[in-house]
Amino acid sequence: MVLPVDDALRGLDVGALRLLQAIAEHGTLTAAAEALDASQPAVSQHVRRLERRLGTALLDRSGRRVRLTEAGQVLATYGVAVNAAVRAAGAEVAALTGLQAGVVRLAAYPSSAATLVPKALATLRKSHPGLTVTLEEAEPPQSLASLRTGACDLAVAFAYPGVELGRYEDDLSGLVSRHLLDDPTFVALPEDHPRAHQEHLDLADLASETWIAGCPRCRGHLLTAAAGCGFTPDIAYATDDYVAVLSLVAAGLGVALVPGLARRTADRHPGVVVREAAGTSARTVHAVTTPDLLRVPAVAATIEALASAVAF
Repeated sequence: MVLPVDDALRGLDVGALRLLQAIAEHGTLTAAAEALDASQPAVSQHVRRLERRLGTALLDRSGRRVRLTEAGQVLATYGVAVNAAVRAAGAEVAALTGLQAGVVRLAAYPSSAATLVPKALATLRKSHPGLTVTLEEAEPPQSLASLRTGACDLAVAFAYPGVELGRYEDDLSGLVSRHLLDDPTFVALPEDHPRAHQEHLDLADLASETWIAGCPRCRGHLLTAAAGCGFTPDIAYATDDYVAVLSLVAAGLGVALVPGLARRTADRHPGVVVREAAGTSARTVHAVTTPDLLRVPAVAATIEALASAVAF
């Protein structure tokens, strides 16, 4: 009985196509079995099962050497293409596993993208020049959402004490994180501010100031820290761009909290002084990915490069 096409196709697989190609190449079932590292009886049984499934003969077994029928020759031809595809796939996977190739899509918030990420990427370029890392700037709520939807492979995110990384997401189940550093918080003041000469301040000393806030999560930290010091900050400006924050401070329009990763930029910004301030908290910085992606060598190597960048 000849099976319908759909049923016949279910009898085909990569192994079947490679088997017919080996028989065509080597001329006997025994030689084909040796080439495939299988036994001759197993190869013979496989062919007979396939013939029954397809409803047609694939081999002419008369004589010492087997001869492929027309149907067998068709399958053997596809076996050549399958072998080439299998070899190519194996070579590509080997390159990825050996870190000779691969793409990692990284999402990082701005101050980490300006400090940790360049150092990490420079390290990767030297150690694994075949890797490609793409970068998108995104604050933790957006970057973690991208990680969940598969839009990125790795996120550099931060949280303040008492605020989980996933506060703005449903939860963090199914994700894994690697602690990179604790990033302290400082106060940026105009250089002519009456307290600019004080090396150490208390946040409560600035209760009457006009404030410039950063990203939503940083703004939340400012509100929480100020409440702990007994006041509500008068926030007149808000921007995610720390260069803009520092320019507003330099213009005498207010004071601001800045993270340690942005301090070098702040110290070099004309018209701004940076001071420690009691009452603020350090934020924790993490590399976040999924358990499966953590097993991808390129992703794991990128996390290690980020961790190494902290030590610079």
